Formats: sequence, C-alpha cells, structure tokens
Amino acid sequence: MTEEPHDPGLEVRMALAGPLMSFLIAGVLGAFWFVGDFARAPVAVTATLRYGALINAVLGAFNLLPAFPVDGGRILRGTVWKRTKNLVRATMTATRVSDILSLLMIGGGLVIIVFGSFVDGIWAVFLGWFIRSGAEASRRQTLVGEALSGVTVEDVMTRDVLTVSPDITVQQLVSDYFLVHRHGGYPVVKDGQILGIITMQCVRSIPKEKREITTVKEAMVPCERTVMVRPTVSALNALNIMARENVGRVLVVEAGRLLGIVTRGDLMRTIRIKQELGA
Repeated sequence: MTEEPHDPGLEVRMALAGPLMSFLIAGVLGAFWFVGDFARAPVAVTATLRYGALINAVLGAFNLLPAFPVDGGRILRGTVWKRTKNLVRATMTATRVSDILSLLMIGGGLVIIVFGSFVDGIWAVFLGWFIRSGAEASRRQTLVGEALSGVTVEDVMTRDVLTVSPDITVQQLVSDYFLVHRHGGYPVVKDGQILGIITMQCVRSIPKEKREITTVKEAMVPCERTVMVRPTVSALNALNIMARENVGRVLVVEAGRLLGIVTRGDLMRTIRIKQELGA
C-alpha cells in the first residue's frame, strides 16, 4: 500500500476483506470435499480439497490476530482510531499489542524447539519475528505520514538551485560542483530549458580516464527519464515517488520552468524536526 487509509471505517472494511475471502474459499473447498468424499471420489482429489479448505481457514484465522502487519492489527487500529480520533495513538496501541503477541510467539517457539518439534518451533519463532518487524514498519510509516501531513513539495524544496551546463566535461563537474558543494545531483539546464539531471551515480559510471573528454550531456539522465513533480504535490507523495523510482531527488517543475529541487534528505530533515518539536 502506497498510503494509509484516511478513514478508520475504511481501514476496518479493507482489513476484513482478506480474512473473509479466506473463509469463503475454505467454505467452498470444504463443501466440494464433503461432496467428493460422499461420492467416493479419488483420494488425490478429496485430500487436495480438504487440505485447501484447512489451510485457507488457518490463514483467515491467523490474519485476524490483533497484530500488525496482519489484517487483525489493522482492524484493532481502525477500531481504536474511530474511538479516539487519533491515528498515532491508535497505531501505538496496535503496535504494543503486536509486540506482546510477537514475544509470546517467539518464546513459545523456543519452548517448542527445546521440548517438542524443531520445525514447528522454528515456524513459531519466524512468525513472531514477522509480526514484530511488520509492526515496527507500520509504526514508522504512520509516523512519517503524520509528520508530512499537510506539507507540500513547495514547502520543503530548495529554491535557489545550482544548475550545470550540458557542455562542460564530467571532470569539470566534479571539480567545480561535487567537490565544492554538498549536493549529490544537479539539474542540467541550457537557455532556460531542462535537459536532464546529473548525479554522482552518473559520474561513477564514467571511467576516470574518460571524464576529461565526456560531457555532462553524454553522462546525464535525459529529461524524459528525469523524475519531476509539481510544487503542489504532497511531500509524502514525493517521498513515495522517490522510493518507487529509486532516486534520491526530484525536480520541482511547473509549466516547463524549474522552480526547485527536493531530496530525500530534505524530507527526512522535515520529518525529524516536526517529530522532535511535536509540530
């Protein structure tokens, strides 16, 4: 999911859909198994139907555990969220419940390993670890979303952007920009037109012996592959775009005009400041 639901009722309905579908599949397969067993169908058929019904029923029940990241944790959070009207408080409550359940599962798995089945114990430990790590990831995602709530790209972007000419060599770029300024990437602009972006990754792809003869235009990421956003885009959406496109910065553009640049560091700094100051 690229973003959190904005309504507690919607979150509960979305979370319920998964387990209910598992139970529905289990019921259908169970009905076919019953009919096949009554009609003395081949064992290979009835055994497969019975196992399919059982595993879907177990999956539905497991997903109803009140722990992140399974659906039961989202149902719990949505219920607390609806009552308290506070998403962060609801997330913390669900995370604490998840931590308790995960520790119980890990502890139970260790006991099973010592006194019972090694394989079953390992599965219990793995599931406990899965719930614990998933709960922490969901907590972080919620806190990031809340910290960036209402913040747009325009609020955090760097406006006075250093740009480079496409005609200088890569070695000049390294000497005059990367070794002088702290930025990890620069828009490539000529006569007010955005041609692309040049980053350290682009420079690393050029052998050292060829940097004196290779121009920025030859090494840059061209405009059609450069990630750009409008200034009204939310900061959280920009962060998701960076993660999806695996880039560290996006250009802020409107009507073909470069307005600024936003880096992942800019967004992380905004999150940290708002969390530390409680803003």
